[in-house]
Amino acid sequence: MSQCDIGLIGLAVMGQNLVLNMDDHGFSVAVYNRTAARTEEFMAKHAQGRRIVATYELKDLVAALKRPRRIMLMVKAGPPVDAFIEQLVPLLEPGDIIIDGGNSYFKDTERRHDALAAQGIHFLGVGISGGEEGARHGPSIMPGGPREAYEHVQSIFEAIAAKVDGEPCVTYIGPRGAGHYVKMVHNGIEYGDMQLIAEAYDILRRGAGLPIETVQAIFARWNQGVLSSYLIEITADILAKRDDITGKPLVDVILDVAEQKGTGLWTTKEALDLMVPTPTINAAVEMRIMSMYKAERVRASRLLGAPTEQWFAGDRTADIVEDALYAAKICSYAQGFALLRKASDTYGYNMNFGEIARIWRGGCIIRARFLDDIRAAFAQEPELPNLLVAPFFREALNSRHTALRRTVQMGTAMGIPVPAMGASLAYYDAYRTDYLPANLIQAQRDYFGAHTYRRIDMEGTFHTEWTAS
Repeated sequence: MSQCDIGLIGLAVMGQNLVLNMDDHGFSVAVYNRTAARTEEFMAKHAQGRRIVATYELKDLVAALKRPRRIMLMVKAGPPVDAFIEQLVPLLEPGDIIIDGGNSYFKDTERRHDALAAQGIHFLGVGISGGEEGARHGPSIMPGGPREAYEHVQSIFEAIAAKVDGEPCVTYIGPRGAGHYVKMVHNGIEYGDMQLIAEAYDILRRGAGLPIETVQAIFARWNQGVLSSYLIEITADILAKRDDITGKPLVDVILDVAEQKGTGLWTTKEALDLMVPTPTINAAVEMRIMSMYKAERVRASRLLGAPTEQWFAGDRTADIVEDALYAAKICSYAQGFALLRKASDTYGYNMNFGEIARIWRGGCIIRARFLDDIRAAFAQEPELPNLLVAPFFREALNSRHTALRRTVQMGTAMGIPVPAMGASLAYYDAYRTDYLPANLIQAQRDYFGAHTYRRIDMEGTFHTEWTAS
């Protein structure tokens, strides 16, 4: 076989599926894995009749590639990425391209980009969403780095990406770490979405006392309407699944401890650094952390009082919670896009938010029907400061915020924690309020620390001796 179009390092499930996806679309791929046994196993199982070439030394991988060499890393984020870069650099030449397709922290991507650029080697940090299924049949792809480097892989990425209305779910995001930044925020929104869905489920199941078959049917119905999305769809599938061992709903035998890999926490930290409020995402991260305190929660459940009131809306509960979930979801996405806007300005990424919404419509975990409406909102007003004030979403919230209030009231009255829904509501109320009690806080700061304040009726800054007669 002649030299290959691209090389891929790391044959875990994601890497394997991307290789097969590339081959399906006519690209030849040279593969390498740190353990030769996995390469041999992959080749024996999948390579028959395909344009896949096995290599067992990095120098052989590099030698198997067309120039400029394009090498994609699908390895664990962190030190393994740096280790492979260090080994590859002596084998490469100026103009070659290293592509990191893992969930790397964007500041690591910035560092790697700068270090490799000094040696004439291009570095692309590429966010890939969609899990194993997406990698095999079409993910959402978020590439960042030098545009000229992206142009060398554009045809491959456009071929293997998910397609919606004939459009590939990939676009050039921006320079340096922009691609991994967008993937980080995608995952932060994903955390918020998942927590909001879990709270809606809890209100219906534990609060309203609905049998799981009814709750499953509600989620299946929701997936036919404005809430149509991948996460709603899989929730309906999950609630329908029975445990082979006990016959119970499988979700009921899963331990209530939700783990995380860190991307949601990165989003929360970054939002704080840039001073962008993301309370729904923060609440989702905090609830995953709270879930880890299982033993303490079990003990506290026997010691701390809970309300006995059953406060829900009877037959209309599902409709109210549906509207509440939609309103809360809008607030969560608004927070994510507000963070992207601030990051684009701060880091010089020059992001196209409508294009980001477009490529999230397929392949990725947060794909949802209303991403078309987000895309349209930014097409109508590219400098839109916040999704909440776009006409479509403004109308959606004006007609649904009462349902969100009632749902938060229901949860609070029954002792069911709804921190993400409550955070979405607080975000909505704070953003729509022309007066906040921050004047009192600033007065307190001036009182104890002489931090000064501004007045509403004069220019300049002022300080008061608060205890002077």
